[in-house]
Amino acid sequence: MKKKRMRLLAIFLTTCMLILIGRLVYIQLVSTESFSKHDINLLEASVDQRSQILKIDDGRGKFYDRNGEPLAHEEIPTLVLFPFLKKMTWPIDEIASIIGRSESELKRAIEQADEPFVFGGDEPIELTASQSKAINQLKIPGVFAVNEKLYHNQTPAAQLIGTTNISDAEKKKRYPDMNLSPETKIGNTGLQRTFDEFLLSSGESKLVFHVDASGGPMFGVDVKYVEPANPLYPVKVVTTIDKEIQEKAEKLVDERGIKKGGIVLIDIKKSEIVAMVSRPALNVKDPNGAGAVNMMLTQKTPGSVFKTVTAAAAIDHKAASPSRTFNCNLTIDGRTDKQRELGMLNFESSFAQSCNRTFAELSQEIAEKDPDFLESYAKKLGLIGETGWQGDVYHTRVTQLYHEQTGKVWHDADLKKDPKMIAKTAIGQQDVQTTPLAIANMMATIARGGKKEQVKAVSKVEFNNSTTVVDFKNQDMGGETISPYTAMKMQQLLRKVVTEDKGTGASLRDLPVEVAGKSGTAQTNMEKGELNKWFAGYFPYKNPQYALVAVNFETKENSTSMTPLFSDIVKVLYSKDQD
Repeated sequence: MKKKRMRLLAIFLTTCMLILIGRLVYIQLVSTESFSKHDINLLEASVDQRSQILKIDDGRGKFYDRNGEPLAHEEIPTLVLFPFLKKMTWPIDEIASIIGRSESELKRAIEQADEPFVFGGDEPIELTASQSKAINQLKIPGVFAVNEKLYHNQTPAAQLIGTTNISDAEKKKRYPDMNLSPETKIGNTGLQRTFDEFLLSSGESKLVFHVDASGGPMFGVDVKYVEPANPLYPVKVVTTIDKEIQEKAEKLVDERGIKKGGIVLIDIKKSEIVAMVSRPALNVKDPNGAGAVNMMLTQKTPGSVFKTVTAAAAIDHKAASPSRTFNCNLTIDGRTDKQRELGMLNFESSFAQSCNRTFAELSQEIAEKDPDFLESYAKKLGLIGETGWQGDVYHTRVTQLYHEQTGKVWHDADLKKDPKMIAKTAIGQQDVQTTPLAIANMMATIARGGKKEQVKAVSKVEFNNSTTVVDFKNQDMGGETISPYTAMKMQQLLRKVVTEDKGTGASLRDLPVEVAGKSGTAQTNMEKGELNKWFAGYFPYKNPQYALVAVNFETKENSTSMTPLFSDIVKVLYSKDQD
């Protein structure tokens, strides 16, 4: 009986040993790179356990402004220290002397550290080129001067640049043939999304130091700089944004109290977005909240800015002779306008003072001959369809702007037969919808003499060695456009909005540059008394360089007009051009 129990115990112990040995074989030899349901790479985990690592760059491509300035990050030469220095004797006095800090500061920082760190914490010291060189020439293990990439909580043009995420499900859906690590970021919105295939990481850059069980440096092992196998990455996406102008524009929009709206500034000759501000601002803690929507790419009711379309049609149809006048004491349906009696006005003054009655009459007359004229001229001026750059790049379709809405004139084609609906549509009400970007590009089109071009947000993509991957050339939008003659007449009308004493843009007359433009006030919610307030135009008038839209959505009647904000931006550009 006793021998039997001993035999059973021996069998049990042997079985347990075999199970343990089998488990170790499975762990050590079979599942080294995908252990457990979490697919843990045991080899990497083993190395990590005996390594101290400082990630310098996650390897994802970066965004730069048109002058080469980093947008979403900052590259700062900084001092990196490893915690094993506390167990070593090293020339701390020399480092302190080079960076101009006390030895006690350095000692205290190292004593408190459990992992490699940038000296200075949230406010790292910024080394000069000579300081960096002096530090690295000392070749002290665990002491390095490196270019650290620091990411900002608030990115200029945040909605345009966009956000990233690390969703495994989305990675598999978008890149089923790629084995992306759990830490790899992919684009979620904005340019981060539309340029994601260019931006994907090909490996991170990091400093790695192997340590022993006590955390000290292993004998004979030096710190290694590990970088992506392909030296051409990460890529640089060179945007058309001017960082200095963008930051000033964001400040001005906030100072003017714009809660929902913003500005779009276009370089007319290059057809590029120089600045784009969208409010509400993006909240990094809630990247999919209300602030994630780029309001400058979202269609809204334009109000009287749309009279630009009706005016262009009236010019081509010869519907408004210089001698003809309109009773601007009346509303669009012929009743007395008690709120805004403007008297008898000709076509030019009607445009300058934004008389609804004139454009109601003209649109009804033109519609009898051409029922589709409003939609036709909206297309000619680029208010319908996508405004942003798109085209084939290496057999792949690239659309630069993320979720740009396309605009519309009619919701129901039958409404074209109703004179009342025609009148409302002609003044930018009823079903008319368009984006601030499209309005800005309409102004650029008129300023260019009728030449209609796609708008770029990115000028080129470069490899890490600054060679060009792709260069985005100017592209026509396609389709019909207005004639040079019509564009010239529209330029004169837009200028008169500012020069006429009672023009809706008269407050812009005293600016240091000549401005042309059009105001707009659209009723969006009668019950709440909400309005969209616009001012769109271009400048300088005689040598156009910039097209600009300033807009405040869902605001109240007593809120300020958009001309002060428009004026603010013009002054910023004028001041910059004088430097």
